[in-house]
Amino acid sequence: MHPNSTYRWEDRDAMRALVSELGFGQLFAATPDGPRVAQVPVVWLDDDTLGLHLARGNGIVRHLDEATALFTVLGPDGYISPDWYGLDADQVPTWNYIAVELEGTIQRMEHDALVAQIDQLAAEQEAKLDKAPWTRGKMDPKLFDKMTSGIVGFRLDIAAWRGTIKLGQNKPEPARLAAADGAEASGRRGIAHWMRNA
Repeated sequence: MHPNSTYRWEDRDAMRALVSELGFGQLFAATPDGPRVAQVPVVWLDDDTLGLHLARGNGIVRHLDEATALFTVLGPDGYISPDWYGLDADQVPTWNYIAVELEGTIQRMEHDALVAQIDQLAAEQEAKLDKAPWTRGKMDPKLFDKMTSGIVGFRLDIAAWRGTIKLGQNKPEPARLAAADGAEASGRRGIAHWMRNA
């Protein structure tokens, strides 16, 4: 995470909310084959536990059970031009962003827990859509079982939380708000919103 303590983010509820909103991130682990990363959907199983799943054929799967792993999500981000601040010279370009790192131990799930995770993931994501929700009740149960045999579920028991929320907090408020306008004009509405509410 960013070494400047100004940008340290320690609000676990807000970090949980960001992870829930995005529902997707990167899982990193050291393996005998070298460091590996997998892109995974996630759900909160409780306040300090994430559920996730991967394709059974993913090379990282055989190394995960009982391993230490790092899950990361990247929220809104964007380039910030020094010209946007409206300050005197001697400003430099930067990149504003929001990120969460969750480190812990990975444990493999039993099949029933995997199915519950899939149900929860679908329910949470379907609730965000403007349509009747999909449920596995719309599938032939045998086909569902066959398809879920191709994935492996895991839980990440989180031991360390690290967050960065870099929004120009080191600048005077008028300069930060002016930079937010510049970010929005360049198409980075998400980071602009966060900068205005820093």
